[in-house]
Amino acid sequence: MKTLKNNSLKIMASLLLAIILLPACTRAQEKASNDQQVEPPKLDIHTAVLTNNLEVVKLHIAAGSDINVKESFSGSTPLITAITFDKKEIAQVLAEANADLTIANNDGTTPLHAAAFFGRVEMVEMLLDAGADKSLKNNYGFTPRETVMGPFAEVKPIYDMMQQQLGPMGLQLDMEQLEKTRPVIAMMLQ
Repeated sequence: MKTLKNNSLKIMASLLLAIILLPACTRAQEKASNDQQVEPPKLDIHTAVLTNNLEVVKLHIAAGSDINVKESFSGSTPLITAITFDKKEIAQVLAEANADLTIANNDGTTPLHAAAFFGRVEMVEMLLDAGADKSLKNNYGFTPRETVMGPFAEVKPIYDMMQQQLGPMGLQLDMEQLEKTRPVIAMMLQ
């Protein structure tokens, strides 16, 4: 009987101790998790994308930075910039971090428009898998599919101009490859 009474006292003492210590432990855990919050990196997310700095992009995501923030010149989001400049890994990471696939730049270009126009077959596929809306129209009234439907010779001067203007920032366009991928992308976007 004495053993049963001692065991009961031990159980009650343990429960009482748990009730007293539980709130203190919970507060300590909350403080520890708050202390582990990641500070946003000093390098802005758009520069990180352009310089292909995947680690800084990941730090922005971990810190809760706005991954849909538009840059001031063209209004592009980091995802549109990653697609335009063919930064596949960064585009994938941004898409997996739930970057908004419907936000358009100043011309109405969504990430899917950019991927289609620049002949980024893998990125078109990735965006479609992520649920990108292929019916959205840009400011000129074109869907992503319609941006790649015309004859290449008619749009080549646009590609040449973009290569000239954005080449110093790292844009590399292979005109032969673009000419080949445009019909493939048009089929993907049917």
